[in-house]
Amino acid sequence: TSCKFISFHVRLEVRRFSAPQMRKSRWVWNSWRRLPNHLVDLRSDAVTLPGPGMRRAMAQAPCGGGPLQRRPAAPRTELQMLAADQFQMEAALFVPTTTMGNLIAVMAHCRERGDEMIVGDLSHIHVYEQGGSAQIAGVHSTMATTLPDGTFDLVELESKIRHGYPKPYFPRSRLIWENTHNIRGGRVLPLSFLQEVQQRLHTYGLWVHMDGARVVNAAVAQRVPLTTILQHTHTVSVSLSKGLGAPVGSMLAGPREFIAQALRYRKALGGGMRQAGILAAAGKVALLEMSGRLEEDHHNARTFAQGLLSCDPPLFAVDMDSVQTNIVCFHLKDPTLSPARFCARLALVGEGEEEALGQGTRVLLLPFFRNTIRAVWHLGISAEDTQLAIQKMKYVASQYGS
Repeated sequence: TSCKFISFHVRLEVRRFSAPQMRKSRWVWNSWRRLPNHLVDLRSDAVTLPGPGMRRAMAQAPCGGGPLQRRPAAPRTELQMLAADQFQMEAALFVPTTTMGNLIAVMAHCRERGDEMIVGDLSHIHVYEQGGSAQIAGVHSTMATTLPDGTFDLVELESKIRHGYPKPYFPRSRLIWENTHNIRGGRVLPLSFLQEVQQRLHTYGLWVHMDGARVVNAAVAQRVPLTTILQHTHTVSVSLSKGLGAPVGSMLAGPREFIAQALRYRKALGGGMRQAGILAAAGKVALLEMSGRLEEDHHNARTFAQGLLSCDPPLFAVDMDSVQTNIVCFHLKDPTLSPARFCARLALVGEGEEEALGQGTRVLLLPFFRNTIRAVWHLGISAEDTQLAIQKMKYVASQYGS
């Protein structure tokens, strides 16, 4: 299943070849059938798998935790209490995905018809969540321009606020932001920016929700407690199934009244899970034990980015200032080479490659927003895997250069 995307693009490129070209490229198909053993999957930190300790906790977890099993010590209840305590918020709710958590937050914050949310034009909730806020919640949105560092221009942001107008023509504004910023390459929003936004919005009495799918990465990168970031938002969604390594789940946290309303919306969206104790056990391990290892992902991502810059010929363009967490976004300098075609090539082991490198390695990357390619580090990628990926990138770059 993990190969379907790359397989599609390989078939697409091969269909463009003439018959002589097809014969010359027969090694492509032979390589594809061989599928070398070593795989470095950098498409997303969502592909990470639970480690041995997390698997043991899941195996030993008591079952239960459904809507008819309201025991005070149910594993899901324990997870929610743990999250609320770590985030220093009144309550928390376990939901299947951060996309659902964000949608629930929109529905809970914008309960009246005529409410509006202000989002960044490159935010995940605007670009990648199918317009669920409008499609399902019926909430209008307006965009603020996302700056290169993932922040907004505060003057523009303030101009978007239409709360409190005396005339009945305007919607009432709310705000959602994202930390770290996915499309901007895992950028961490500066604490000074969060504080200034909070101060300005306090004047208007606006509620603020943070899409914090990778906010634990942000805290590790800034070397501050998670609560130092979350003190600047009213509610937050935090993914358990990316860098923290859980198989499923996200935590939505905020005031007790907000979470009570969110519980109803979770039910309406089909997010109530039966026998959730096994998943909650994984979530507890994620919150208690996994944040300490995120620095390793950040270091490996930066090592990879530096490796791209050392390729000869220089095929790749990467802004090192943007490599702050576990994401590396880079461009191809050759305008004739599409990101999809390049990613398809990296997923194969070409003729003579094993002999040249001493190791057959397939590297999976994601053709990303516009003309960029994204690589994301996670629990399943070691420092050795990172070096193999760099070696592969240098080898392929040398082939294109020749």
